[in-house]
Amino acid sequence: MTTLIPSHQLYQLAAEQKSADVTDWSARISWVVGLLVLIAFVYWLMRQGWKWRARLQSDLPELAATPPGYADGTPLLTLTGRYHASTTAGQWLDRIVAHGLGTRSRVELTLTEQGLDVVRPGAADFFVPAAALREARLDTALAGKVLPEGGLLVITWAHGDQLIDSGFRSDHAAEHPAWVDAVNHLTSTTEGTAR
Repeated sequence: MTTLIPSHQLYQLAAEQKSADVTDWSARISWVVGLLVLIAFVYWLMRQGWKWRARLQSDLPELAATPPGYADGTPLLTLTGRYHASTTAGQWLDRIVAHGLGTRSRVELTLTEQGLDVVRPGAADFFVPAAALREARLDTALAGKVLPEGGLLVITWAHGDQLIDSGFRSDHAAEHPAWVDAVNHLTSTTEGTAR
């Protein structure tokens, strides 16, 4: 047996269905705009933190430029890969941002008897004299970047009164042990020179 629904109930059901299908666009747009403003505010805070850190590190001396005649020397080793960051030595999360040291980039490293030449396309190049080199080691983490075991070549060097760890990753990670040996050998031969 079929039950007939009175017409006024049909109209009421249709009105309820129609109101359920209506999207409140103003509320959705308000939420999206609010979320975009929040994201922009977080990025602004991050940028302000970066600038604040750079001001705190403003007493760090300017980085040395590659000396004239450096290219005439015989390279002990060369490497292409990525420059990850520099931190205060022994403090893998204390990123140094002054003078562009916090900028990740591609890198070309050249080690000679004179020192380490760091060429970074798109970022500031710098030179570390052999007398300023302290040690090299393999590590897994630096400045918030974590890599597999031995995936990061960390070179410790002196800049002014501060020891700095700079992290590099070769395009061919098998090159890292040779770099550790060469840098550590160079530092042992420059012991006692002016630092």
